Amino acid sequence: MNLFVRDLTVIDSSYICENRGVVGDSWIVDVTLSGELNEMSMVLDFGKVKKQIKHLVDEHVDHRLLIPMQSSAVIHEESKAGYSTLDILRGDKSIHLHCPNEAYCLIDAKEITIESITDHVYHILRDNLPSNVTGLEITLRHEQIGGAFYHYTHGLKKHDGNCQRIAHGHRSPIEILVDGARDGEKEAAFAKRWEDIYLGSKEDQTSVTGLQLSEHAHNITDETHFGFRYSAPQGEFELAIAKSETEILPTDTTVELLAGYIADEVKPTIAENQTLQIVAYEGVGKGAMAFR
Repeated sequence: MNLFVRDLTVIDSSYICENRGVVGDSWIVDVTLSGELNEMSMVLDFGKVKKQIKHLVDEHVDHRLLIPMQSSAVIHEESKAGYSTLDILRGDKSIHLHCPNEAYCLIDAKEITIESITDHVYHILRDNLPSNVTGLEITLRHEQIGGAFYHYTHGLKKHDGNCQRIAHGHRSPIEILVDGARDGEKEAAFAKRWEDIYLGSKEDQTSVTGLQLSEHAHNITDETHFGFRYSAPQGEFELAIAKSETEILPTDTTVELLAGYIADEVKPTIAENQTLQIVAYEGVGKGAMAFR
């Protein structure tokens, strides 16, 4: 007997790519379970399936930085109790972090793909399901987006949950409406601007020389990299990332403020008598609107 749950949850994370850098992404999770019926004539209770599996995905993968541990560009080392440094050696676009271990998801692969993430999630779930469940199939898929979208990474230090982690992200559509009609050119232009971008807050910016990074970050300077540091309920977070892959905002990077920021950036490109609406998404099916 098979039991399936579609759209069980969404993984909103970022991952390391040697070519693209740190890439925000969003994957919809579908699950199929097979096995013998239990004493309630069920494979598993739907409510328990959703709660248990979603909890495992949220705890181990969601809102983390996914790291391909077999990549020759990756150096991950323990720094002190509960913390690790991470160095991605990409020439002048190297990436360096010092964060609590909960900020990372270590994946045994040469690169992060839907297949390698699926395999990682499969092994997490397989070891935590009831004995009557004999088969497990996991599908990760992207939302079908008809228009423009971008991949962004950020951290929200004021957030009580896992959004406070300094390098998690989303794959997000963008809708720009001028006088009530979508403007595909403006959408594509902004999506290009924020393609594989790290969005940092001005108040979190600091000199890279003051960050507690590993020895592998000794070549970076304030001319090549932006430094970010903040304290949050889960601990101290530090990041150094190439300026060419970063945009600094004067505010926090919540989706509400991103919508307003996009509106302010686009407003000068339209006529004074035209109306502007921005629909900014944070991953799949949620977001904020701004009007100018």
